Amino acid sequence: MPSDQPADSISQVRSAYDRWSSHYDTDHNRTRDLDAQIFRTHGPSVRGRAVLELGCGTGKNTELLAATCREVTALDISAGMLAIARERITASHVQFVEQDISAPWPVPSATIDLVVSNLVLEHVQDLRPVYAEAARVLRKGGKLYLSELHPMRQLRGTQARFTDTESGDVVHVPAFHHSVSEFVNTALASGFTLRALGEWLEDDAVPGAPPRILTVYLVRSAS
Repeated sequence: MPSDQPADSISQVRSAYDRWSSHYDTDHNRTRDLDAQIFRTHGPSVRGRAVLELGCGTGKNTELLAATCREVTALDISAGMLAIARERITASHVQFVEQDISAPWPVPSATIDLVVSNLVLEHVQDLRPVYAEAARVLRKGGKLYLSELHPMRQLRGTQARFTDTESGDVVHVPAFHHSVSEFVNTALASGFTLRALGEWLEDDAVPGAPPRILTVYLVRSAS
């Protein structure tokens, strides 16, 4: 399924993450840190699996995947982010590819055990091409794990943003709102079944704060 996302938003996402790449790992970022914590402690089993990672960024989760996976293919739209990821992880069973995930992926069909996507789908306008590609590359019974900024946070005005260290500008990365039901129902329509849904908040959050992270764990139907 082709993507109908405007080319200018794709270019803006790429440019923003290129600018952010040099200080992404050192910036204060509760969403990034909570996502990594959840993935380490509650993420899917990856040992011995062939894994495709969407939006790998600087390799914050790729490093964990590389330690136990049989093979990892890590996609990201930003050359700047990928440059740092390649310096961080040099293992021969890890391949980094510059790729817009809203376009067809350079991955053979039915070759992947698990697709993981962390903090990337807010930058994709139409989820259907992503789910369609995930269903194509996964083996029957393969898993899809999504971790995203919670839609409730988006409705309150939160989105990926950073202060450029050179210019001092606050840069807002283009983002699109997807509801919990959209994440789930689009997956169901694409041939997945829901295995688990999670809503997460950091331990020291103020009372009454909305969830920060949404996780969706899906299984590709065997039929």
